Amino acid sequence: MIVDVVHVVVPAHDEEELLGACLASVATAATALVTDLPGVVVRTTVVLDGCTDGTAAVAATYGVDTVAVDATSVGVARATGVERVAAQAEGHPPERVLVVSTDADCVVPERWLVDLWALASAGFDLVVGAVDPDPADLPSGVLDRWRDRHRRPEAHVHGANLAFTLAAYARSGGLRPVRLHEDVLLVAAMRDAGCRWTTATSVRTSGRTMGRVPGGFATYLAGMVAQAE
Repeated sequence: MIVDVVHVVVPAHDEEELLGACLASVATAATALVTDLPGVVVRTTVVLDGCTDGTAAVAATYGVDTVAVDATSVGVARATGVERVAAQAEGHPPERVLVVSTDADCVVPERWLVDLWALASAGFDLVVGAVDPDPADLPSGVLDRWRDRHRRPEAHVHGANLAFTLAAYARSGGLRPVRLHEDVLLVAAMRDAGCRWTTATSVRTSGRTMGRVPGGFATYLAGMVAQAE
């Protein structure tokens, strides 16, 4: 089934420092996709979740769609983004609408959307992508340990690099309103629902060790740094 719409969702909670680099990379990836496939509709929505800084102004600079919530919950924020995708799908069949998820502290490759479009159009309902922390943010030994632990991308789930069709989302019951591991729960539900899935290329994410959600990715990295010390 050929994908007609590719819609990127970026939840953001007080990310004025990093969101610009993310949106610039998404714009480059969108240009690559429409250059290769002029008929594909590409959109980006930033979900402003309880922002008290200049995140909204950064999003406005890039001219992307925004929606605001006050949940400080990544599960709620991502779900709100998917609702926005569905509302803007303009009658396209749900199996031909691809939701692409990343995070505000990520930088995606130029061919990211091209590759995800190709996998979805080849019949995959779900694409579970990998992430790599920014080498500039971590000691080299920690980065090596990260890579050793993440040699099998199929064993790890990251909302920072995830794509699925609206049809698969509906079949799985959607995202849960949780503060942690909403991505893991969604992928498990999609696999249980029989969605055809594969893995994909990596995006670069921040290697910060103080994040927006206690117990999240930054906490995990902080533990690795502590072990190294």
